[in-house]
Amino acid sequence: MSAIASYRALLRIVGPAYILVAFLGRIPLAMSQLGVLVLVSEATDRYGVGGAAAGILAVANAIGSPIFGALSDRIGQRPVVLVQSLMGAAGLAGIVAVTDSDASRVAIFAMAAITGFAIPQVGPLARVRWRPITKDKGDQRRLVDAAFSYEGAADEASFVLGPATIGVLAIIAEPSGALLAAAALLAIFGSWFAIHPTSALVARRSATGGVTSEPLWTGVFVVLVLAQLCIGMIFGSVQTGTTVLATAEGQAGLAGLIHAVLGIGSVIAGLAITGLPERVLYATRMAVASVGLLILTAPLLLVDSLPALITVIALMGFAVAPYMISNFALAGILVPVRKVSTAMTMLAGATGIGYALGAAVAGRLADEHGHTAAFAVTVAAAGLAVVISLTSNKALRQAVPVDQGY
Repeated sequence: MSAIASYRALLRIVGPAYILVAFLGRIPLAMSQLGVLVLVSEATDRYGVGGAAAGILAVANAIGSPIFGALSDRIGQRPVVLVQSLMGAAGLAGIVAVTDSDASRVAIFAMAAITGFAIPQVGPLARVRWRPITKDKGDQRRLVDAAFSYEGAADEASFVLGPATIGVLAIIAEPSGALLAAAALLAIFGSWFAIHPTSALVARRSATGGVTSEPLWTGVFVVLVLAQLCIGMIFGSVQTGTTVLATAEGQAGLAGLIHAVLGIGSVIAGLAITGLPERVLYATRMAVASVGLLILTAPLLLVDSLPALITVIALMGFAVAPYMISNFALAGILVPVRKVSTAMTMLAGATGIGYALGAAVAGRLADEHGHTAAFAVTVAAAGLAVVISLTSNKALRQAVPVDQGY
C-alpha cells in the first residue's frame, strides 16, 4: 500500500470530521504558551513575568499530562478529556480575568499552573486511538505507520499555526481576545474530540483485561523518554537562540515566524516517512534521524544572520518529524496496551520539560555569550540524541512488541 493510498484509507475509515476535530483540538495548547506570554507581558510591562507565567503553564502541562493519561488508561478517554477540555478552557479565561484585574503575580502564576495542568494533550491521545481504529481494516502495520506519520505532521503544523493565530488575533482582538479564542476552541473541539465515537474504542479496550502486571518503566521506555527530552531541548534552545539573534538584528518580532519555519520541513518529512518500507525498523529510523539532527543543527554554530538562520532551521525540520514519529511509534508497540495513554502523554511531557530546560540553559548562556552559545545547546542536545539512539539501538531492535490485544 502506497503512502497516498494509506492516507486515503485512514480518511475513509474515520471520516474527515474526526481528522479536523482532532487537529483543531490540539491547537489551543499550541496557542496557550505564547498567548500567556504576550498577555501577561503586556499587562505587567515585564517580559520576565510573562515568560515565567508561560513557563509555569508549560511545566504544569508536562506534569499533568501523564497523570491524566494514566487516568485515561483506567477509565477511558471520554470522561477525562471532556473534563480537561472544560477545565482548561475555563482556566484560559481565568488567566485573562486575573490579568485584566491587575491581580498579583502570585495569582497569575497560580492560574497559569492550574490551566497548564488541565489542558489535554490531544495529539498523544489521538495516537492511542489509531490501533483500535485500524483493527481488521487491512494492512494494519501500514495504516498505523501512516497514522503516526500524520500525527507527527499534525503536531508540527499545530505548533506553527497556534503561535501564528495568536499573533494575528492579538492584533485584531488584543492579547486577551486571542487567549479567549483559544479557550473557545478548546471548549468546543477538545470536548468534541472527547465524545467522538472513536473514544469508545479506547474505553472498551481499557475496560477489558483487568490490571496488567507488565511494567511501564522498562529500559527501552526510559530511552524513549530521554530521546524526547533531547528533542524538547532542541526546540527550546533553537527558539531562544532565534529570539536573541532576531533581537540583535532589530527584528525581534520575526522570531516566532522564523522558528515556525522549523515546522514546514517537519510536516513534509512527517507525511513522507510513511513511504518507507516496513523492513526499515523504527529503531533504525530513530538512529538515522538523530544523526540527521546532529548534521543539520551543526551549522547553527556558524550562523550570524537571519537569512542563514532561516535556511538552517528550514532544513532541520526534515530530521525532527522522523525522529519524533519513530519514538512515539516505538512506544505504541513496546508499552503494555493498558498503559499506552500514560506512555504517550509522558513522552509529550518529557518534550515539554526538555523545552523548558533547553530554553533556560540557552537563555543563561546567551546572556553572557550571545546567540551562538544558545545554539551550542541545540547541537549538544542533538549529539546526546545520537548517543542515546546508537547505544540503545540493539536493545530497541530486540525488544519484544507487546501483544496489543485489540
